[in-house]
Amino acid sequence: MLAAAVEVCEPKAKERGINVQLDCPDDLRARVNAPLLEQAVVNLVDNAIKYSEKNREIRVEAERSGPEVIVRVRDQGSGIAPEHLPRLFERFYRVDSGRSRQSGGTGLGLAIVKHIAQAHGGKVTVESALGKGSVFTLHLLAD
Repeated sequence: MLAAAVEVCEPKAKERGINVQLDCPDDLRARVNAPLLEQAVVNLVDNAIKYSEKNREIRVEAERSGPEVIVRVRDQGSGIAPEHLPRLFERFYRVDSGRSRQSGGTGLGLAIVKHIAQAHGGKVTVESALGKGSVFTLHLLAD
């Protein structure tokens, strides 16, 4: 499922010279709605591509951690100012509405990710530093 999500984003990443790496054990399993979770990961990787400089790397990482499966999308993008982080997953919220409109954003992608995570009994979190990139993490119940 993660490989399929990365594959969907590959053409856009290649256009920008961005390398998307997937690091996931072959035997990692979780009880999920695969199409929904794939959409959540596509949304996160697509955002990482949009807000990363050309010729950077994005990492999609997955692992088991106790009762959870953790999926991280790690970018080397521009980062997000701390004042925006609490509202980031709200519907229609945009960090920079002018830039979002130019790149075709609706302000719904991260809200959709949040609701997909919640539908799986999990959550999504973000860590970010200006100029250093962001890490979006899906916390899902393991199989």
